[in-house]
Amino acid sequence: MSYLFTSEAVSCGHPDKICDQISDAILDLHLAQDPNAHTAIETLATTNHVTIAGETLSKTKISIDQIEEVIRGTVKNIGYEQSGFHWKTLRIENLLHTQSADIAEGIKDFGAGDQGIMFGYAKKETGFDTEYMPLAAFLSNKILHNLRLQNNPDILPDAKSQVTVEYSNDGTAKKVTKIVLSTQHTAKTPLDKVAEIVKPIIFNTIPEKLCPQKAELLINPAGKFVIGGPDGDTGLTGRKIIVDTYGGYAPHGGGAFSGKDPSKVDRSAAYMLRWLAKNIVAANLAKECLLQISYAIGKAEPLSLYINCKNTANTDEKKILQFIKKNIDLTPKGIIKALELKKPIYLPTAAYGHFGRQADNFGHFSWEKENLVTEFAQCL
Repeated sequence: MSYLFTSEAVSCGHPDKICDQISDAILDLHLAQDPNAHTAIETLATTNHVTIAGETLSKTKISIDQIEEVIRGTVKNIGYEQSGFHWKTLRIENLLHTQSADIAEGIKDFGAGDQGIMFGYAKKETGFDTEYMPLAAFLSNKILHNLRLQNNPDILPDAKSQVTVEYSNDGTAKKVTKIVLSTQHTAKTPLDKVAEIVKPIIFNTIPEKLCPQKAELLINPAGKFVIGGPDGDTGLTGRKIIVDTYGGYAPHGGGAFSGKDPSKVDRSAAYMLRWLAKNIVAANLAKECLLQISYAIGKAEPLSLYINCKNTANTDEKKILQFIKKNIDLTPKGIIKALELKKPIYLPTAAYGHFGRQADNFGHFSWEKENLVTEFAQCL
């Protein structure tokens, strides 16, 4: 019996994603001047207004002017020069304050920055190169990223996509059945022209063998979409956590990522488990791998570690788990060292997904490297 699975994504100009990017841009500002800085930064954006709040701790003084410059620069790079939200004229309210002394004391010896559970996941989609990501989530983000690269003056920054994939009962993707794309556009751009612009992008993104021409395509199904961004809908940091990870195909621990330095295991441990899960699948130990970990605030060692390969493992799952426990340092200090997370590398993660991306030589997306495959192959 076949089944359908749907994932959605949002563009860098979506109100919540604007906030994620501002929070991570301020994090990068701190880490560029002090690699040991601690931040937990929240952003709210509404009509021509941005408020930032949260906690920071740094040896280097970051001025209000520096923060404002980063906020305006981030909004400008996203492309907002609209009357209701403009990088030059928006009002900025800065409510940042120093991190709690109690929390700072509790994590000074590299204890976890908070309690909680985190997940990592990877999946090999038969016949498709999706960077070990679930197909619907991968395609939803890729459509919007390609729309962004098009840089068409008729298309404005705010957009959402949704892809529905039909799977056979053995979990093999058969076809894309429905695609939804809603994008902001200029007032002078009619809806038929919007469709004319975005359809080729969709068809060039979806693999041909999934027959996108036969799929049901819904372009701006609610009609015109001129008022968008924070002028149309208030944005908040951390409100798109499923979009950030696996599109609902795998669990999310509940903690958001953006604005948090790597001492917060909400973020760093989720990156670590993605790295491990991806390398487990890349080493052909399984076609699918889900990992879960838990921590207590102030304690370095994890409280638990769980694996589930969804009946696709080519070896004993206990063997994989034992290998991880013996060879991988899962303390916050070990995670930060292994993935080199004390760098200003976080702004690019805040749009188009934290996973399924390409690692580079500058330290971005280090958790996407397939550099543990040989080690994991010992578990076969």
